[in-house]
Amino acid sequence: MQRNIPWVSPHFWGSEQSYVVDALQSSWISGGAYVDRFEAEFAQFCNVPYAITASNGTSALHMAYLALNIGPCDEVIVPGFGFMAAANIALHVGAKPVFAEVNIDSWCMTAGDIEKCITPRTKAIVPIHTYGNVCDMTPIMELAQSKGLIMVEDAAEAIGSKYRGRMAGTIAPVGIYSFHATKTITTGEGGAAVTSSFELRDRMILFRNHGMSSKRYWHEVAGHNFRLTNMQAAMGCAQLEQINIIIHERDRVYKTYKKLLENIEGVTLQKHLKEVEPVVWVIAISLEKSGFPQGRDAVIDQLKQMGIETRPGFYSSNTMPHLYGVMKLPICENLSQQVISLPFSPTLTEEEIEYVCASFKSCKK
Repeated sequence: MQRNIPWVSPHFWGSEQSYVVDALQSSWISGGAYVDRFEAEFAQFCNVPYAITASNGTSALHMAYLALNIGPCDEVIVPGFGFMAAANIALHVGAKPVFAEVNIDSWCMTAGDIEKCITPRTKAIVPIHTYGNVCDMTPIMELAQSKGLIMVEDAAEAIGSKYRGRMAGTIAPVGIYSFHATKTITTGEGGAAVTSSFELRDRMILFRNHGMSSKRYWHEVAGHNFRLTNMQAAMGCAQLEQINIIIHERDRVYKTYKKLLENIEGVTLQKHLKEVEPVVWVIAISLEKSGFPQGRDAVIDQLKQMGIETRPGFYSSNTMPHLYGVMKLPICENLSQQVISLPFSPTLTEEEIEYVCASFKSCKK
């Protein structure tokens, strides 16, 4: 029997409704106690002193760039395969995104990829922990320190993932997370930056709140409104209470998929370094012509006919020359043409995963 299996489905684990109603009835629907609580509890989860919430992960990136004085004439190195928020915000602050190739196995950029992109104008490096994987951060941090470059971790897709025992997003001076409806924990929209620097914390809060600090309506800088609402934070508190269960269930779903998919001809799974403990955001696989000569997009259409929603891989930067310029990134481009992500929610049953995999295998030529 044909199923209807969405690509991702948010799940409410316990107190989301009661906390949101409490926030609503408190009359504090913009800022409020839940925002303060969520920031404190998320910082504790990440084992860092400070978490600064924002209206979404992209605005968290924006306030971090502004706090770090990234602007015109600066270059920001980002991977050519991944979600393009870090590149787009570079453009918004007047900087130039410079795109690095990624590793063929991990799909993340490496210190070697980054070093080839460094110029006298390079100011910042923004590794993206794509699909919940984590970049090999030790050599990247060493490279950044040797060159005097700023580091910002884009861990939007890697909440809970670890590298050498440390949470993704806490290795660089600033880390960014997303709480979008599809992410590991959700507030609908929403995001956060984390840091151990009191000065950076205050700078990000300043830019988040219209550039106002000590005096109401007195603007110290030209800020933005990047604030998270109290109702969204209430949902985040409820989600964070269940984070260990969510991580456990995501690990179960990933391991079941891996067992069913890893020995299929023409299928390559994203690989994780031994130093990485991933909390996988979505199960993403690369399809080779040897097993799927019809191509990735045709497989997406075939699965749709079977009631299975999927997503293609990210478009690589070199496929969008109208926005990012002309460059050669063959690995990124191949991934953008070959990667497909299958349904991935922590509430997927074993039976549903088996149905998805059996349907996927039936697409093999």
